[in-house]
Amino acid sequence: MSKITQSQKNRAINNSKSDRLILLINKILLSLIVLIVTVPLLYVLLGSFLQPNILISQGISLNPDHWTIDGYVRIFQDGSIMRGFFNSVLYAGGFTIVSIIFSILAGYALSIDELVGKKTFMIFFLFTMFFNGGLIPTYLLIRELGLINTPWAIILPGAVTVWNIILARTYFKALPNELKEAARIDGASDFMIFIKIVLPLAKPIIFVLALFAFIGQWNAYFNAMIYLEDRSLYPLQLVLREILIQNEVQPGMIADQLARAEMQRISEMIKYSSIVVASLPLLIMYPFFQKYFEKGVMVGSLK
Repeated sequence: MSKITQSQKNRAINNSKSDRLILLINKILLSLIVLIVTVPLLYVLLGSFLQPNILISQGISLNPDHWTIDGYVRIFQDGSIMRGFFNSVLYAGGFTIVSIIFSILAGYALSIDELVGKKTFMIFFLFTMFFNGGLIPTYLLIRELGLINTPWAIILPGAVTVWNIILARTYFKALPNELKEAARIDGASDFMIFIKIVLPLAKPIIFVLALFAFIGQWNAYFNAMIYLEDRSLYPLQLVLREILIQNEVQPGMIADQLARAEMQRISEMIKYSSIVVASLPLLIMYPFFQKYFEKGVMVGSLK
């Protein structure tokens, strides 16, 4: 008779009727959530390859004769969308770098018990979580700093958040003090301890904060509406807002001689293709961050 492993014994003990029922309910609920999230994504993805009149009259069709890539061709030929895409990459990338640098540095400093005035700093940071100057004082500050209509007006405001600092601080406090003490005995300075020991162990929290910052900035468009006047600086989300909400398509996409019905048809096709292009970087990025994300979100839960 083959030997029964400890894990098999544990499963045999734990999987009672009530446990199996709960597991079944969990699987059903998770399957429903996956469907709720996946179906709209698949609809938009398939809709971006369908002729608009087929999509409007028949819905999703798997007939290859009804497929087209004209929407993507027009997007990549149009300067405003591609320029907005590269602007979004610049803003989201710069925003993420600034956020990571300052959040990690502040979080590590606040995790050190010997830091003089640590409680005062924490009170000051926490105060800003609940109270802020509002839109008008913030706009006046950005204007006086000379950042209006520049990329820095998008990158700097909101790049450092107290919540990210607290996450980083909690993660650093959970690291074993014995590692830092051993490094000090070997003669390492605080800077070398941070660079050589702390940062290599901080990959999970760094990737989690980077993911939060990049996604938040990639999907943002309000600051661009307030601080940017030059259309060449518009991020992709602001360009998509004009297409999706205001139903405006740039003249370069549609020739002047087309009728209004044709304009609406092409506009509908460009909407779906634009959504796919805007979502693609996040869908590509998340699988590479997932293993770090699972570790980082549990920060502070175990000691």
